[in-house]
Amino acid sequence: METRKEYRKISAVVLGMAFLFFASPAFPEYPDKAITIYCGYGPGASTDVSGRSLASGLEKMWGVPVVVENKPGGGTTVCAGLVASKKPDGYTLGVISEGALTASPLLQKLAYDPLKDFTFLAQYATYFGAFVVRSDSPWKTLDEFIAHAKAHPGMSYTSTGMHTRQQISAELLAQCKGLTFRHVPTKGGTDASTMLMGGHADFSTGSSQIVYVRQGVFRLLVQVNAEKRNISFADVPTLNEIGCPDVPPAGIDVIAPKGLPSAISKKLGEAIRKVTLEPSFQKVLTNFDVPYDYLDQEELEKKVRNQYEWFKVYLAKGGVKMTK
Repeated sequence: METRKEYRKISAVVLGMAFLFFASPAFPEYPDKAITIYCGYGPGASTDVSGRSLASGLEKMWGVPVVVENKPGGGTTVCAGLVASKKPDGYTLGVISEGALTASPLLQKLAYDPLKDFTFLAQYATYFGAFVVRSDSPWKTLDEFIAHAKAHPGMSYTSTGMHTRQQISAELLAQCKGLTFRHVPTKGGTDASTMLMGGHADFSTGSSQIVYVRQGVFRLLVQVNAEKRNISFADVPTLNEIGCPDVPPAGIDVIAPKGLPSAISKKLGEAIRKVTLEPSFQKVLTNFDVPYDYLDQEELEKKVRNQYEWFKVYLAKGGVKMTK
């Protein structure tokens, strides 16, 4: 009798396990299909090339296709909005500039909430901020430039637009040193550089201008949006080092839609860090003079929230009408 009871118990357990095995759906290990990475800038930019290097590394690591699609516009807000609208399953990622999460949402109505609609995965670099003049200009140093600017109020400069980090850095220098500048906004870094080359402005601020410094077309006078000097230009000071306030540096961030499962989020974060430490990826950043600056998920979320508040306070002090 006892043996029969034990047999029934064992049979019940075996049948239960069989039921669970055959009735439960199969959950393949992530990833098991193609991943799409949307890039917030056009082909050839540092964000695009580094994003493609990241995609290549993930593809080799996981053995699934990782496709990059360029979705430029609005300082990467177009890309961010697209990512926010997708399913949070780990198969849609975005590589964007931090401005899409900090300043832009305060200045325009967007289809997403920067602090609620994303899973922050990682920051792998910060943009190089350059304050440049033409190499044939008479100003060899920042002191010479400041002396001239004091004697000639209204010197003009180009940037990628009002209330961008680049434009604010120029105005912070002006306020700090008692100068007056005339801003000439452009549609992008290429236009800003072209205008300076053509003599339509006295100087320019931005991240894309550094390539022309390398070519000898522009002269770098001060590093902006920087917490420390770029080692490639160790003899050029930062805005903070000359006693002036500066805008916090913008990161190149990897994001996903809100609600990404924690297991997938963790796996992505670990993979991104591993790929970005590879020599091939580091070489891409070096070629663009983009400093490697890795932040994990928790650190990035904290940074985004802090910078959002920084811009909110700065814009309020300037009397700028904000959407939030």
